[in-house]
Amino acid sequence: MSILTVKNLSHGFGDRAIFDNVSFRLLKGEHIGLVGANGEGKSSFMNIITGKLEPDEGTIDWSKRVRVGYLDQHTALEKGMTIKDVLKGAFKYLFDLENEINELYGKMGEASEDEINSMLEELGTIQDILDHNDFYIIDAKVDEVARGLGIADIGLDKEVNDLSGGQRTKILLAKLLLEKPDILLLDEPTNYLDEQHIEWLKRYLQEYENAFILISHDIPFLNSVINIIYHMENQKLDRYTGSYDEFRNVYEAKKSQLESAYKKQQQEIDDLKDFVARNKARVATRNMAMSRQKKLDKMEVIELAREKPKPEFRFKASRASGKLIFETKDLVIGYDEPLSIPLNLRMERGQKIALMGANGLGKTTLLKSILGEIKPISGTVEKGDYLHIGYFEQEIKEANYNTCIEEVWKEFPSMDQREVRAALAKCGLTHQHIESKVLVLSGGEQAKVRLCKLINSETNLLVLDEPTNHLDVDAKEELKQALRDYKGSILLICHEPEFYNDVVSDVWNCENWTTKIV
Repeated sequence: MSILTVKNLSHGFGDRAIFDNVSFRLLKGEHIGLVGANGEGKSSFMNIITGKLEPDEGTIDWSKRVRVGYLDQHTALEKGMTIKDVLKGAFKYLFDLENEINELYGKMGEASEDEINSMLEELGTIQDILDHNDFYIIDAKVDEVARGLGIADIGLDKEVNDLSGGQRTKILLAKLLLEKPDILLLDEPTNYLDEQHIEWLKRYLQEYENAFILISHDIPFLNSVINIIYHMENQKLDRYTGSYDEFRNVYEAKKSQLESAYKKQQQEIDDLKDFVARNKARVATRNMAMSRQKKLDKMEVIELAREKPKPEFRFKASRASGKLIFETKDLVIGYDEPLSIPLNLRMERGQKIALMGANGLGKTTLLKSILGEIKPISGTVEKGDYLHIGYFEQEIKEANYNTCIEEVWKEFPSMDQREVRAALAKCGLTHQHIESKVLVLSGGEQAKVRLCKLINSETNLLVLDEPTNHLDVDAKEELKQALRDYKGSILLICHEPEFYNDVVSDVWNCENWTTKIV
């Protein structure tokens, strides 16, 4: 049974086409991975099928009475609500049904026998719905999902306006899972989850009986939960059965076959053109030349998809730092209350260190305390000499109305426009991206603009807070290689062990230092 049918969808922004005559069908129980490079239109597709964007052409048909749950990258939460309020909001439709029951009981005292019989039938139907959806154990369900995603550690009575972006995303995801809709639409749900909670979500989605569409660049996660791939490339959407790895094998084989057929056909075209050019003027061979020309005219020419620019990251090194990068003495990090025991940490030149541990333990707070961006609760940080620091923040909260060119140019005013364009193109951004405002780019494209500024600064210490969030597979691989080649020191927060294991020399587990229970 088809839950969603998309026919002949076309859409674009300005002179930039995103989809061209795309069709798509979602069947009950399908677990779909929606994949493609940054900027191919994955989030735009989600916005179109949920009605947030109107397509230029095409139809989107949902089957009747389908409950759709959508987690996008930019949803807001209502101020003044607690985390528990938000999570229990997932069951609003059940509380509404309970109110209906109470109203029916209230009307029974004045109803006729026939009306009472009708009301009892209605009560039975509503009661079945409440029982089937575990209405009487809602608090237990809320606690289970809150624990699974690490929200219980934050505190269910905390107001949502006091939360970080990552914590807000977790809560929206938890609410969505509690709603248990007929179809889940998930846009990069693992970006703000640590390894333990990614594992919990993986198990949840493996057992999820309803359908979902998942956008994710976390390939091991994707492989473990999906059974269908839809690949978005060059304004097209192609369907593949199986895991992401199986899709890549078929995709590469098809690409290789097409390239081989293209080369063979191009050779045939060259030969035919050459024959026509040499023989069309001679009476004896004119008919043969005309026959070859007809064959050329009727030939269906194979076209290869235009190659996307692949990112190329190479970090510029400044002069070497002193032997000491930083040393902390009895450093206690936190804001209103301590997040750590007194820390005595030391980092030396050449070390590449990953910080790991559950979200909310203070990994970002530790980075900012070391950099001097926030004051510690107590203790000191001594930074070494001759440090040239490049900092990649996890969250940029302000809306950025600069174009990509303006954003890089203001950082490097000595560059001319040609050099700025070349620097952005090296990071995998196209001509249209480069001239667009940063605000309208996808999360992955915005990350590439920020990386462009970082790789063109001379540094000897990179401080990177979740740099792989939103990056596509090619960009992640290129970034990994660039960090391995980097001659300076690295302090890195990342929730993907398969990314950092090949990069770092040391792993510091923040769970050993936290004041929180993990």
